[in-house]
Amino acid sequence: MQPQFANIATPSEVVVTTSFTLEIGESTGAVHFCFPYSTLEPIRDVLYSTIQGDSVEPDRRWINLLKNQIQSAQVRLVAELAYANATVEQLLAFKPGDFIELDLAQMIQAKVDGVPVFDCHYGTSNNRYSIKIDKLITSSDAGWLGER
Repeated sequence: MQPQFANIATPSEVVVTTSFTLEIGESTGAVHFCFPYSTLEPIRDVLYSTIQGDSVEPDRRWINLLKNQIQSAQVRLVAELAYANATVEQLLAFKPGDFIELDLAQMIQAKVDGVPVFDCHYGTSNNRYSIKIDKLITSSDAGWLGER
């Protein structure tokens, strides 16, 4: 918002700039990148290389780095044991000691952001409620980034 506070290059320094237009829903905006040439100089040969762009083989180093970063990301795993439908009127009528009957399924799914990832069953372990993962749910037999 205040470009005068961004001091990444001197007025006489050579820079490389690029811009991208982002569209998210109804909103559109521009993102501008400005790199001092001195930061790109050490990797200039890699950037000019046509072999990299024409390669059909994935960059294993990049894939391993990305895989490690994704695997270390924290996510919220939700295993919904049961649910009950109720109206607001019914909720307001509840008193301490009232019971809500639930039909519990033997198998439940653990989800991340609403996407099923594990088939599980529930129980206790060391006097604590727990779930036991029975199966990893995958959309195909291909593994992460095409690996088996």
